[in-house]
Amino acid sequence: MNNLYGRRPGERQFGRMLAAAGVDPALVRSRTELADATFNTVYRVRLSGEGPGHRSLVVKIAPDPTGPTLRYEHGIMRTEGLFYAAAAGRAPVPEVVCADFSRELIDTDFLVLSDLPGTNWHAAREEIGDDERAALRAELGAMVAAVHRVTGPAFGYPQTLSADRSGALPPSQPGWRAVFLAMVDAVLADAETFGVRLPEPVGRIRETVGASADPLDAVTTPALVHFDLWDGNVLVDRPAPGAAPRISGLVDGERAFWGDPLAELVSLALFDDIERDEAFLGGYRSAGGRVVFDAETRRRLALYRCYLYLIMLVEAVPRGFSGPGQAARDRYVARHLRTELAALSGAGTGGRP
Repeated sequence: MNNLYGRRPGERQFGRMLAAAGVDPALVRSRTELADATFNTVYRVRLSGEGPGHRSLVVKIAPDPTGPTLRYEHGIMRTEGLFYAAAAGRAPVPEVVCADFSRELIDTDFLVLSDLPGTNWHAAREEIGDDERAALRAELGAMVAAVHRVTGPAFGYPQTLSADRSGALPPSQPGWRAVFLAMVDAVLADAETFGVRLPEPVGRIRETVGASADPLDAVTTPALVHFDLWDGNVLVDRPAPGAAPRISGLVDGERAFWGDPLAELVSLALFDDIERDEAFLGGYRSAGGRVVFDAETRRRLALYRCYLYLIMLVEAVPRGFSGPGQAARDRYVARHLRTELAALSGAGTGGRP
């Protein structure tokens, strides 16, 4: 899938970006653009062994800040850097070698990150046996529980939280229900801006979600939530031939927010039901994660599924995704969204299609 947001700096400009990270551009052996990126432009940079530090780096360049994006996507590279810093020591995440938001070297934000070993789980799925998969899911569950123990100053996307010059937040911040409903309102407004066809009218979706939001008042502590932990953003690695695979990285943390840890379980079981994932839940609970699947929990999960499915449908338009495959994907996501909305309104059972 082509990246319509692609930013491809020349050698001289790219060298200045590396120099800002303390890397001598003369040490670069290769620079390879990663083809599966659809928002940021991502390069893997291999370095010679003559200098100190990392032998391989990842450079992520944000889209043109004046280009068409969803409202929550404004400034999300700052959130990605924050997620890695906050999760460090609790889960394997890239080290932030350089975070530049000055827009002086290039007219957008960029990160220089350490390159983690391994391959994304989605790409490696055929090489992982059932027993290995169960062990990896348990390992992932424990890591996610550790990340959820990180708490923030207020609910919401980190890049949108206002602060005064001292760095202090205003004394009164809205609760999780108000923040989450504002997040939903923003993506619905994006749907109207970009003329996205949704399976239900925008007003009806807003009404259904709002009328079902009472259980969100139970969430009182803003926890760190990645919110995009599908298999493509989880790296797995075999340290040696024949060795058991391990989780080697949690990446692409730009969608992170301070919110309900339960929201994490949606992308971790994308288009599926996390209640059936005994291995993950066992690892999560053994590491201190708390989840009880009662009626209130299932309603919160339905709300978060609706939000994620809305993002998936709406982002496809400004990103220029098209073709028969994309049309089929949109129909699939829309069917799942319709099921969750029906569950919230009491017209369905909440089961997965």
